[in-house]
Amino acid sequence: MRKTAALIALSLAAFLGGCADDPELSGPAIKATFDDGLKAYDSGDYATAYQKWKSLDGADLAAMRNVGIMLRTGKGVQKDPEAAAAMLARAAEGGLFTAQADLGDMLLKGEAGPPNPKKAAGWLALAAQAGHPMAEFELGQLYEEGNGVPKNIETARALYKAAAEDGVADAAARLAALPRELPPWVQAEPAPAPDQPATGH
Repeated sequence: MRKTAALIALSLAAFLGGCADDPELSGPAIKATFDDGLKAYDSGDYATAYQKWKSLDGADLAAMRNVGIMLRTGKGVQKDPEAAAAMLARAAEGGLFTAQADLGDMLLKGEAGPPNPKKAAGWLALAAQAGHPMAEFELGQLYEEGNGVPKNIETARALYKAAAEDGVADAAARLAALPRELPPWVQAEPAPAPDQPATGH
């Protein structure tokens, strides 16, 4: 498996907050710089990869996400969870669903401060809507547990099913462990005690 599996291999020339720090950067230059970063990363030169992608700050969402990941893991740069979350937030706000999933995961685990399942759920929901498998799985856990969102087993079931279909092995196990799905004719209201009259029609 290539080292870039956790990174975005396709340069997205999407602009965030106006323009890049370097006014000379254009579409082809952005792609060339991004690709130089990929080559450096694949060769194990993480510091160079970080510098290449960092130079695209504000110009390329994928590069910004990669910078966030490197700050999160301390690869090629000193580990800095707060800076990682800030960079991932910028890429997430720009609409990059992988960054939304990463940010949600960080918020859920409390990597840059106290865990914040409610805020994490918002980002994970955006990523899950785009079909991100781990976002589907983690959001399913939140709905199963009622953590940061109202407890909803059916929503958890749907998210686990999607994640399992997308290859998340743990999702299949969580799906199988959920309470049996009730048939549609079963009332949500408990049945009355034998000595009590029913109140509905």
